Amino acid sequence: MDVSGRTKIVAIFGNPIEHTLSPAMHNAAFKTLRLDMCYVPFRVLPEKLSDAVRAVRSLNLLGVNVTVPHKENVIPLLDEVDREALFIGAVNTVVNTDGNLKGYNTDGRGFMSSLSEEGVSTEGKDILIIGAGGASRAISYYLSEKASMLYLYDVDRPKAESLVNDLKKIRNNVFPLADPKNIEKPHIIINATPLGLRQDDPLPLNSDFITPDTVVCDLIYKKTRLLQDAEKKRAKTINGSGMLLWQGVLAFELWTGVKPPVDVMRQALLSRIK
Repeated sequence: MDVSGRTKIVAIFGNPIEHTLSPAMHNAAFKTLRLDMCYVPFRVLPEKLSDAVRAVRSLNLLGVNVTVPHKENVIPLLDEVDREALFIGAVNTVVNTDGNLKGYNTDGRGFMSSLSEEGVSTEGKDILIIGAGGASRAISYYLSEKASMLYLYDVDRPKAESLVNDLKKIRNNVFPLADPKNIEKPHIIINATPLGLRQDDPLPLNSDFITPDTVVCDLIYKKTRLLQDAEKKRAKTINGSGMLLWQGVLAFELWTGVKPPVDVMRQALLSRIK
């Protein structure tokens, strides 16, 4: 990549950041479209987040992605926040327009695009989400729009109830669960917890829920034990690589105003997932 004084810089802020796959897919897209742009990862400690956000302006970065643990804490540091991102309570994409920083959340729409690409409809479906953290907030905002019933479970029950209460301000089909066994077998099951990042992690839920008619999604972008068990039961499985891809596609469009080469981004991403 030929970097010059005219090269526009996009970054990602996170901690840790060494594992990020975003630079690979964005830089591949920039190269393919011959855009004079470069995507760079930065490890930003929580106590340095405000300094990092100020640097977006002072260094005239085109924008940044924001990942764990900064998605919520970045909001008060921005000039504007998109309405959906405000409701979700998390920002993963920031656009710098002449020093004005506006935050967006592309995670939820990215997840919905990944389902659509897999031919999965949420219309009229009963959906169970395990976990009520930031990722769950992003996807539940969109899932609740078309689902028949959306159930949320988290080992931290008040956390799930808080998310349900927020969603009930705009929806009436969302319910917290004290135990996933309290519902009939849902059409779609989504793991929005970190359980599965390590092979020795416990399963986020008992696989007795899963039938050949179930769609099982894991927001972790590899074949977790949950997905392995679901495959054994002949269920349709979807990992988090599609969500990662499509949230990146949407962020790319926000920064550049052009549609990226999705297949190029997908290949760059998949080549680095182990």
